[in-house]
Amino acid sequence: MAKFRMVRVDFWKNPIVSEEMTPEDKYFYLYLLTNPNTTQIGIYQITKKQMAFDLGYSIESVHALMERFTMHHKLIRYNPETRELAIKNWGKDNLHKGGKPVMDCIYSELKEVEDPSLIRYVAEAIQKGEIRSLFESFCGQEESDLEKDMETHDEKPYIASEAELFDESFPYRYTTRGQKEKENKKEKQQQQQAMHPKEENHSYIEKTLESNQKIEDVKEIVEFWDSNGFGFTNVNAKQQLLSWLDDSSFLQPKKVILKAMNIACATNKRRLNYIVGILKNWENESLLTVDEIEDHENQKAELKSKKSPETYSSGRAVPGGFELDLTAGEEE
Repeated sequence: MAKFRMVRVDFWKNPIVSEEMTPEDKYFYLYLLTNPNTTQIGIYQITKKQMAFDLGYSIESVHALMERFTMHHKLIRYNPETRELAIKNWGKDNLHKGGKPVMDCIYSELKEVEDPSLIRYVAEAIQKGEIRSLFESFCGQEESDLEKDMETHDEKPYIASEAELFDESFPYRYTTRGQKEKENKKEKQQQQQAMHPKEENHSYIEKTLESNQKIEDVKEIVEFWDSNGFGFTNVNAKQQLLSWLDDSSFLQPKKVILKAMNIACATNKRRLNYIVGILKNWENESLLTVDEIEDHENQKAELKSKKSPETYSSGRAVPGGFELDLTAGEEE
């Protein structure tokens, strides 16, 4: 592995970098391209704990950034089981030259990759034919090994051990005992539904709808927070704000929280304590819906407009009917 990594000047001209990334995103992306764990093939092992230590971030912040780069920017993939990270455009930006030393280095590093899907992911962006073919050869090898395993399982079913049966991550589809466990569980569920069909279905539907709605509410609030300058990496503040969805007396918690965030944006006070202060004031005044809040604001505005400032005259008031005689008091 080389002791240095090159970052092309085109990095800063990339529309994703220049237009879509926040300063934290750019810092994190440069770290992914240049940290000591990087390899010549753009796939390397690294833990989130190591990233947090190197960057000076919390593990929660690193997790949020990893999710953003995977789901939003779509520039990386990460296997949490093997702790392997793959950079999508690594081959396009770095793998331009061939030759025996380079090919030998790539070959030796590809052999160490545990997740072959990451090899295929990086290979898609490689433009040099011989290097791409080398990557694809490892993908083909893994696919053939998988087919052999499938054939072996078809010929003779695998009997799982006791430890594997109690491991939820173990695939049951090739185990006879695993299949029996699933069948028994399914029969019990069907029997319960037969005894109480309406109650079971109604309860399930209600829970599903509530769960889906909660996910949508959280997603909408987090997206508003991230896209309006409240601090993308401030995970702790987001969690405190999201707690108001469950731990408040508002009848429309999501709408009320978003309204408070809009007020914070309008006054350029993008801080958690400012938003919480607004929410507490509304709660203390028993304003539990957006309509009640807006009616209250309109009433305050009307009262303010009706109160006209009082005018005060300078000096004493002149009584009516008074006539000024400049010659009064003078002797003739």
